[in-house]
Amino acid sequence: MKLTKFIFALAVTATAAAQQGTPTAGSGAQPTTAEGQAAGIATVFPVTSGLEAPTQPQGVSTANFSRTARIRPVSRAGGDYEARVSSPLSSLFQVRGVQDNEVNGIGIVMGLDGTGDTGLLAPQLLANSLLAQNINIDPKMLTTSSIATVHVKGVIPHGAKPGTRMDVIVSTLGDAESLFGGNLLLTELTDIEGNNVYATASGSLTVGGFMAAGESASATKNHVTVGTLASAGVVQVGVDASIVNEHGYIYLDAKNGQGSFGNTVRAVEAVNRLYPEMARVLPDGKSVRLQVMGGVPEESVVAYLNRAMQLEVETDNLARVVISERTGVIVMGGDVRLRPGVIQHGSIVVTIAETPEVSQPAGFSSGVTTEVPRTNLNVVEGDAPLVLMGGATSLEEVVEVLNVLGATPRDMIAIMESLVSGGLLVAELKRM
Repeated sequence: MKLTKFIFALAVTATAAAQQGTPTAGSGAQPTTAEGQAAGIATVFPVTSGLEAPTQPQGVSTANFSRTARIRPVSRAGGDYEARVSSPLSSLFQVRGVQDNEVNGIGIVMGLDGTGDTGLLAPQLLANSLLAQNINIDPKMLTTSSIATVHVKGVIPHGAKPGTRMDVIVSTLGDAESLFGGNLLLTELTDIEGNNVYATASGSLTVGGFMAAGESASATKNHVTVGTLASAGVVQVGVDASIVNEHGYIYLDAKNGQGSFGNTVRAVEAVNRLYPEMARVLPDGKSVRLQVMGGVPEESVVAYLNRAMQLEVETDNLARVVISERTGVIVMGGDVRLRPGVIQHGSIVVTIAETPEVSQPAGFSSGVTTEVPRTNLNVVEGDAPLVLMGGATSLEEVVEVLNVLGATPRDMIAIMESLVSGGLLVAELKRM
């Protein structure tokens, strides 16, 4: 009400001044305070006609692609890159029927410092767990930030008996930010069908890192959404295992990456020198059948097998290339060969930076706040020449030829795939 009267008074004063020829605000020279008092009128000060718009954000997003200097390869002087290595049969073959068994379960981690799940899954699971103990609680009453839903995995060793301890791995299922400082509630670990409980797990987690966060910044060391519990799993039901079948045979199967015909044949020859005519190669070429000699008592079968597994044989150098584009890893075997050819490999690097700007209108105006997209796009295409590639008949020569290309690991993966497809790289290609 006072503001209305003040504005009305200003309007009346300005009208009177106009009638008497006295200049008003904004019309030119203003009367001084003394002159205004002498004339009997109020002094009018200039008033700005608008408000300034708020300062707009000036930040700019950037996206950079850089390539570090290439590490100069170091060769071992006098190395025999074609030598065959002798290995015991226990490194090449595994006994059929003697394997570990994986068990899984869904559990709850408690005691988190505000880094737990934000949904209703964890409270509902905890409420169900409490209900099994005749404690009925509404899931909405439980604090979600201190608990997290997790997947629990353990591996029961072959022949494990009830009470045997094992390690377990815990991984988040929800949107929990960290499991640091958490404690796993007693969790049942079952088979793949979920019908039989073989083990239980509980205890404090070890994540091997930490996470600290504030309002606008955070720091994380290692992966804090996966944790381990050493010896926190307890086997409840033993898993029977036998190395000899009902016909008195022991089967040895080649381990992953060791299943060559040469390895299998040499293994049978070595075993037959120890136990004449007791071993034979199965038709698949990757398995060995070992017969238990007559007169060997049941309690001596393990020692009988152990003597055979300690025999050493010369292993094959496999012509195999293993690549992983996800990690940029390349592994080559000793018998990899390279035929002559020509290679040209180019690369394209695209960097995109988004810098959305917010346009804000002046105060008390009719404008609206608008987000304006701003994109910075940069494309660089490499211009690589044709490279004449000579043949390579040894692993050392293959490495020297490929190093001439000067390609990055991920570019080299693409080159090797093309070489294998074109028949220039004589090797088996395996992708991880």
